[in-house]
Amino acid sequence: MSSSRRGLKFWISAWWPVAASTAVIAMESTEYFGSNHTSGPLRWIFQALFGPVSDARWEMMHHVIRKSGHFLGYGVVGLTWLRAWRMSLQDMRGAGQAALALLGTASVASWDEWHQSFLPNRTSSAWDVLLDCSGAFVAILIALAAARSRQAHSAPGEN
Repeated sequence: MSSSRRGLKFWISAWWPVAASTAVIAMESTEYFGSNHTSGPLRWIFQALFGPVSDARWEMMHHVIRKSGHFLGYGVVGLTWLRAWRMSLQDMRGAGQAALALLGTASVASWDEWHQSFLPNRTSSAWDVLLDCSGAFVAILIALAAARSRQAHSAPGEN
């Protein structure tokens, strides 16, 4: 389907997940989601599941949980960008769509870190952008591999 024949409904369906995931990142980029605000609730959940943990151990676990959130959350952001580009640029090969998805994810991650640099209880780190992009890269690779596998299994003997 050519882009000139696609209506507003198509474009909204293609791009609303990108807007929604970016809105979630924007919400999480506020001072209310700084580590000083997330430690208590996350520790309560962690201890409810796994039992008591010392303060020193919790500091390390809280750091790991937050960084895992970066990796997994931006993995989802990367997938929303990939989906949008795959729908929008159907004639482009997967590698080009993946590159655009990574670029979109990197722009959101960079904006997130830049925004946090202005907040008193948040830090800004290029390492977090790298971690975010790594999460997107892994998720996109898995998605492309799964799509390739589905294509190979749906057309046996055509390889």
